[in-house]
Amino acid sequence: MGAVKTKRMPRAVREQQMLDAAVQIFGRRGYMAASMDEIAELAGVSKPLVYLYLNSKEDLFTACIRREARALTEAVRAGVRPGTPADRQLWDGLRAFFTHTARHPEGWVVLHLQARTHGEPFAAEVAAMREEIVAFVTQLIVAAARDAHRDPDLPEREVAGLAEALVGAAEALADWANATPGVTAGQAAATLMNFAWAGLGNLMDGRPWAPPGDSGTPAAQSGETVPLT
Repeated sequence: MGAVKTKRMPRAVREQQMLDAAVQIFGRRGYMAASMDEIAELAGVSKPLVYLYLNSKEDLFTACIRREARALTEAVRAGVRPGTPADRQLWDGLRAFFTHTARHPEGWVVLHLQARTHGEPFAAEVAAMREEIVAFVTQLIVAAARDAHRDPDLPEREVAGLAEALVGAAEALADWANATPGVTAGQAAATLMNFAWAGLGNLMDGRPWAPPGDSGTPAAQSGETVPLT
């Protein structure tokens, strides 16, 4: 009966079962320690069938990375509603990001830890996903400047740097939130908003921070001289 069910199940459905099992095993044990036997057993299929569908352990891991990366980027984009204020868009995007990483902790480990530490071609797959998210966050920052009804004249490099910093902070915070009992996705998103938005808001209002003693800082405006080292 089991063989009949395996033959009748659509290939796409069976393959998703294998990927589900693989993500769990890779996320819990790591790429090197994970075994195809264990993945096949969890998926309820034979090991030869896993190889038939996905060729090799490397190809299976790559397929897991691509699926999890696509799911994460789609979740973030779907969480942001066009037409809402820039701070609301950023908040919604962050909340969608932390909700997804909390609901799929093994998938997040595969993307953020396993794939990035085992070299090519795995790292390149994650880098492509990260570039897409950074580009999306860059658009949100540009939208924030537009919503401020100002022309802050932010250099392209600075906008890209802000987006990189925000994405990097979100990645680190997702690790912390998943490892800390009781931290919700909303709390993680609020933590990052409180950390980031105050600074972004000042920047959009034409009040960027500068080292003490530089023009435009409170120290310089008050006449206080602060040596730079």
